[in-house]
Amino acid sequence: MEMMMMMMNFNHHRIKTNGIWMHVAEQGTSGPLVLLLHGFPELWFSWRHQMTYLAGRGYHVVAPDLRGYGDTDSPLSPSSYTIFHVVADLIGLLDHFGEQQAFVVGNDWGAVAAWHLALFRPDRVKGIICLSVPYVPRYPNIRPSESFNQAFGSGFYISQFQEAGRAEKAFARYDYVTVMKKFFLINKPDQLIAPPGMEIIDYLETPSFLPPWITEEELQIYADKFLESGFTGPFNHYRAMDLNWELLAPWQGSKITVPAKLIVGDKDIGFHSGGTKEYIEGNVIKNLVPNIEIVLLDGHHFIQQEKPQEVSDEILSFLRKLT
Repeated sequence: MEMMMMMMNFNHHRIKTNGIWMHVAEQGTSGPLVLLLHGFPELWFSWRHQMTYLAGRGYHVVAPDLRGYGDTDSPLSPSSYTIFHVVADLIGLLDHFGEQQAFVVGNDWGAVAAWHLALFRPDRVKGIICLSVPYVPRYPNIRPSESFNQAFGSGFYISQFQEAGRAEKAFARYDYVTVMKKFFLINKPDQLIAPPGMEIIDYLETPSFLPPWITEEELQIYADKFLESGFTGPFNHYRAMDLNWELLAPWQGSKITVPAKLIVGDKDIGFHSGGTKEYIEGNVIKNLVPNIEIVLLDGHHFIQQEKPQEVSDEILSFLRKLT
């Protein structure tokens, strides 16, 4: 009942943008626009805590299901999932709401979208807050898929997601609540690399109990949506990575000039592998994003759900500085 009451606080509608219908959840109707962008395997619902918090403090908060997810259209071809498509979807949202500029907050793939929205169209962005995923420069000499294979081998989850149908078939062996538990509640200290001959979904453990930050009822909301929409759309974002790499060549070496904040969970496996920690703590990112503030929080990858109050406070302090 409590969950039903909370869900009724959000205004849901579908908006035509960039040739697709995009589902958004909305709270607050006036004040500066804040876009909240989810990652994998998430939905608008990942921002439920922040939406209520920010709307109650005078902001107009909009959280879409990104293309391929939830109640947003899911084009069939991976080539329809480039970062250019995703950014264009977001520009269409700003136009729909009649806003020249917005604050943009993103986690995981949503962070990738926020970084590139700021890179392509700084005129439309007041500031960005990215969770979990830093801005990473394009490496000119190697495609992402080859880079991941060289660094982590063919058992790496992103490598397994590249092949059409493979991960879909593996995921289908489980009920969708179990799939959500396996990804949301990862407690491995290292990268997501399955042993030879094993699919990543089989390798991930199903926890026997839930942490205090998420309930069975909340997991069921995700599971019901993914049961309807499937995983091909979400996987297609990964399957467009090499195409992104080709298309991003003109931005080689470009800097992100808008004000930015990066929030990372200190227990996120992505933080502790692949040189991410050293990159974030070094000077390279500060050269690429000169106007960046970096915050480490005690938590994992889905930090906006795990530590909702801390993340909400960090977002609000950033917005207030720039509003």
